[in-house]
Amino acid sequence: MGVPVIAASGLRWILGLMFAASVAYGAWRLVLPGRGVGERVDHALHAAMGVLMIAMAWPWGMDLPVVPQVALFSVGALWFVAAAPFRARGGSRGRAVVAALPHVVMMGAMAWMVSAMDSFGAMPDGGGSGGAHDMAGMDMSGGSGLAAMRLTGTGPVATAVLLAIVLGGLGLVWLTRALDRARAGQGDGRGTGDGGVSESDAVGALAHACHAAMALGMAVMFAVLA
Repeated sequence: MGVPVIAASGLRWILGLMFAASVAYGAWRLVLPGRGVGERVDHALHAAMGVLMIAMAWPWGMDLPVVPQVALFSVGALWFVAAAPFRARGGSRGRAVVAALPHVVMMGAMAWMVSAMDSFGAMPDGGGSGGAHDMAGMDMSGGSGLAAMRLTGTGPVATAVLLAIVLGGLGLVWLTRALDRARAGQGDGRGTGDGGVSESDAVGALAHACHAAMALGMAVMFAVLA
């Protein structure tokens, strides 16, 4: 059995719930009628990322094959870049690309995390064929089932810290947008007739909140790795 990124069971459950919220939201939006193909792909990628993030926090998740995960996240990052210009809808394509960058960063960060962990022997390459061991560049702290992995090389640690900061910042921005969207809808009562939050504002606030949960949860995992 592999060594998980998160050693504390309580933190695993907290992060698991945060990622599960994103999975549930992505799956819900994925199956809603009237969605375009591009939007369905977006939500499928976010849901898949949430599932794999949940798995990564637990020992059994470290036995998942590496190559398919790296391929998925790499393709996901390319998808958000390539699809961005087509989302402009009459507006600036440059702004559409900038709006897609946070999702590109999240996908790229996940691809890097899985690759980095595999390169130090922390995850089996392709077939789930081995447990984790102390190796150069990777520190397995703790004992028995409470062990957790940490990067030790200057380059990998610096990268993990940088990604933790960037993802934490993105998470806070999304969280702020979620609160602002909820307040805006509650303030004008559009579409509700009773001063409550309109459906469009509620969905928008939920989307930002789920993105915030994903980004902040990832930031914690990168911080643990560092």
